[in-house]
Amino acid sequence: MHLVQFEDANGNRRVGRVEGRQIHAVRGASTTRLLALDAIVAGIGIGDEVMRRGTKEVFDYDALLAGGRVLPPLDHEDPAHCVIAGTGLTHLASAAARSQMHEKVKADAADLNDTMRMFKWGLEGGRPEPGKVGVQPEWFYKGDGTIVARPGEDFRVPDFATDHGEEPEVVGLYVIGPDGKPYRLGYAIGNECTDHVMEKKSYLYLAHAKLRSCSFGPELRVGDLPGHVEGVARILRDKKVLWEKNFVTGEDNMCHSLANIEYHHFKYEQFRAPGDVHVQFFGTSVASFADGILAVDGDVFEIDIPVFGKPLVNGQHRSQARREDCVVRQL
Repeated sequence: MHLVQFEDANGNRRVGRVEGRQIHAVRGASTTRLLALDAIVAGIGIGDEVMRRGTKEVFDYDALLAGGRVLPPLDHEDPAHCVIAGTGLTHLASAAARSQMHEKVKADAADLNDTMRMFKWGLEGGRPEPGKVGVQPEWFYKGDGTIVARPGEDFRVPDFATDHGEEPEVVGLYVIGPDGKPYRLGYAIGNECTDHVMEKKSYLYLAHAKLRSCSFGPELRVGDLPGHVEGVARILRDKKVLWEKNFVTGEDNMCHSLANIEYHHFKYEQFRAPGDVHVQFFGTSVASFADGILAVDGDVFEIDIPVFGKPLVNGQHRSQARREDCVVRQL
């Protein structure tokens, strides 16, 4: 089952089940978050809650996308209660590109840099036996709900950014139940944009480089993620393909299990506040920056993973900020 959030012609928020090129609105469901909380209280899955309620009006999916009325498939009415985070060095094909960003200080091949050392830890301990705790992955905080661009919307690139490149990923979508426990609703396509030029200056700038826009959706895939997932990422410039690359994800292609990634995020008590929404990016294996591409205003990113339904498409433009707005005033 695939779900979307959207706005109807009157601007009312709705939740719908995807049926081909149609969206069937779920009865009495204004947001995915509230739908999930009702399912948690009832002790059933979100898919079962959808089936229990049934659907009524039918909407044209393409028309909703064209009109900019499709929302991220999960959010919070107060963006401060939507925590967006991610993990890196989780994929078997990702370490080589990341290692190029900060090469070994010594020529001795036995002297691993921090990137390769952490990747090695993941290979050795990132997939623990059920019930056991594995090694923690690289982790970063990305922002709250205000940084999320809806499907089809442009990313806002800050004027101080030195790069704003795509990272095609799968994201896990979660709601914290009234019992303070995390519940996974399912998965979606994600584009976790990063300032790779800043990160290349020093890996200690990673925290700064990750504080950029992102997008996920348009569809929430309810249930388990297949072990092997294939997709393609591309950049269009002036409506022509500038860069394109196939990629694989899913646990079969990762050195960390999803359960291990989830545990090391939700082990922190502050990430288990009842009612909060969490969006977890699971890491990428490809990026155009590694092939020498720097995205510019007007570029369009497309991430297509067929098992998730329609592709995620976003443009980008640089926003202007006044320095005086960032200066602290003394009260």
